[in-house]
Amino acid sequence: MFGLSELKQTRAYQEIKEEVKEEVKEEVLLEALPRLLALGLTVKQVAEALNLSVEQVQQVVTEQTSD
Repeated sequence: MFGLSELKQTRAYQEIKEEVKEEVKEEVLLEALPRLLALGLTVKQVAEALNLSVEQVQQVVTEQTSD
């Protein structure tokens, strides 16, 4: 029988786990970004706090304001 521990060792499981991890990380960043800006942090400060480039932060801000 194929148990959970065997499933966790498969390449498919590991790939899906990484994809989900990246998606969750991205979603958390997207939620945190406007909150940090609303607190008065500059784009540069937000970028440093979230370990992103200034360009990445500006791109997200632009995308969120155009929605």
